[in-house]
Amino acid sequence: MALFRLPTSGPAALVPRGHGLLLRAPQMADFLQWAQLREQSRAYLTPWEPIWPSDDLTRAGFRRRLRRYAEDIAADRSYPFIIFRQSDGAMIGGITLANVRRGIVQAGTIGYWVGEPHAGRGYMTAALRVLLPTLFGELNLHRIEAACIPSNTPSIRVLEKCGFTREGLARRYLCINGVWQDHLLFGLLHEDFRG
Repeated sequence: MALFRLPTSGPAALVPRGHGLLLRAPQMADFLQWAQLREQSRAYLTPWEPIWPSDDLTRAGFRRRLRRYAEDIAADRSYPFIIFRQSDGAMIGGITLANVRRGIVQAGTIGYWVGEPHAGRGYMTAALRVLLPTLFGELNLHRIEAACIPSNTPSIRVLEKCGFTREGLARRYLCINGVWQDHLLFGLLHEDFRG
């Protein structure tokens, strides 16, 4: 049954590109650009993310992150992608497919961030549109879920532009910036995807 089959191509082969963007798994060589973009965007990202570990922007912290990513990819639990602009190699942000569930579910949850210098330019909408065919195709998902804080209007717009349907409100769903916060829940089914 193809519906329940695990991906046949290795996770390292997942390098979606289009709309002038390239998405790929993080590598140690990305550390400096990643740390600089995250530090530059810290105040911008803080209201929307969990509290950062104290060593988050260190080389050792990044190395631990990569090890965890490799374990999660190998176990088919999570697939992280860094977004690059193809014209100049600039790092734009990241998207992670996490909480992958197989069997009768075939679903995963996406989360994303964009560096402040690149915000409001349509990059995240474009990146998600580039990634969705890979998630529904190579990773064989039936459903992709997302959640965002109700006041995060830009994130809501990204999801709606990409065809996600608002499905409800989860009270005190995630601990963001040290506070349990309500989140709007969104979903996109394979048959609804307008690639």
